[in-house]
Amino acid sequence: MTSFDTSPQLSVWRALLALAVVFVMLATTGWTALRHHQGTTALKASRTAWEHGRIDGRELPEPDAASGRLAHFFASLTARQRTELVQDYALAVGNMNGAPVELRYRANRIALRQQTRLERRRVHDSRLSPAGQQEAGRRMHRYEAMSRGHRQILAFDPEGSGRVAEVFGDLDEADRISVVVPGVDTDLLTFQRTNRKYSAPVGMAEALYAAEREVNPSTRTAVIAWADYTSPDGLGIDSATAMRAETGAVRLNALLRALPGTAPVSMFCHSYGSVVCGVAARAMPERVADIAVAGSPGMRVEKAAELGTDARVWAMRDADDWVRDVPHLEVGGLGHGEDPMDRAFGARVLSSRDAEGHGGYFVPGTDSLRNLAGIGAGAYRSVECADDAGACQEGLSDTTTAGRA
Repeated sequence: MTSFDTSPQLSVWRALLALAVVFVMLATTGWTALRHHQGTTALKASRTAWEHGRIDGRELPEPDAASGRLAHFFASLTARQRTELVQDYALAVGNMNGAPVELRYRANRIALRQQTRLERRRVHDSRLSPAGQQEAGRRMHRYEAMSRGHRQILAFDPEGSGRVAEVFGDLDEADRISVVVPGVDTDLLTFQRTNRKYSAPVGMAEALYAAEREVNPSTRTAVIAWADYTSPDGLGIDSATAMRAETGAVRLNALLRALPGTAPVSMFCHSYGSVVCGVAARAMPERVADIAVAGSPGMRVEKAAELGTDARVWAMRDADDWVRDVPHLEVGGLGHGEDPMDRAFGARVLSSRDAEGHGGYFVPGTDSLRNLAGIGAGAYRSVECADDAGACQEGLSDTTTAGRA
């Protein structure tokens, strides 16, 4: 499958950049504008029902209310009332920033089972084409796997290609939290893979979680595989612009503001995910201590200082990663700016000499994963810099947490 994350079709990318002015003109006149006419989706229906619902005669808060207000509301409920809301408004509660994470897990388990039944009926729906029935079958099996009791699904939206987020570890009790933000061609069906396991969000997060515990066993960590945005589909205009990153950044910051506790947060942003993190950086909460990018096409700025955050910025790229040949510039809205690996950008550059190409930064046993885990677990002195001088460790110690250096 051709995609920005898996195929080195750089001639196409260069052509897109060369035609930047043309595309901007077309977009200005509306010729290339994308218009989505969506009807009521399962999530929208659940949210609408919530907006008109009550619990024991008590009005429910707006589903988009501030996360603090929602947290206070849920804390005021009895166990029975919380259970009733989960059962009556599963998708709404499962995607509600501010709801207790354990309640979101329960709600999304119910929603996944509901969607499994729906897709099972679609598999045998004669009105669907054979391809449509096959797609329904794939979704059915994915939902079944995700609804198993041990999995902690923090967000789930079956609409379109789908969005999802999953937690590894105890988010409420974590001393440090890591968030993995993947790149293009990420959806419900590619959220987890058997082949090329560690190039998919679940594999990335599982590997990072295990490596963090290995590098710093005394630190309780939690990792979120965050695919709760609509990523670009393959190599095209969407992957060459910040449009999807801008909408994704809003969703990402909504999650970050609603995370429980006060533990420092480290962001791990792969490929186009680094564009999302770059756009989101300015509005990230102060508890975000680190932003690490791997195989980045750019972060929509010329220097790390322009990201508008006090978080430490880290970068790595494997020598065999084809993204190194992507033109690092921005013309007429196309392209993502300076190379984060460039010394002038100002990131702390990490070693990734034994990573496995563009999709192999989270493969167990690689120095790239060990370095990412060192950041996530707060073991900063364990990381290996790309240069022999140790420049990436300047001013850091293993006790560095919420403080910036």
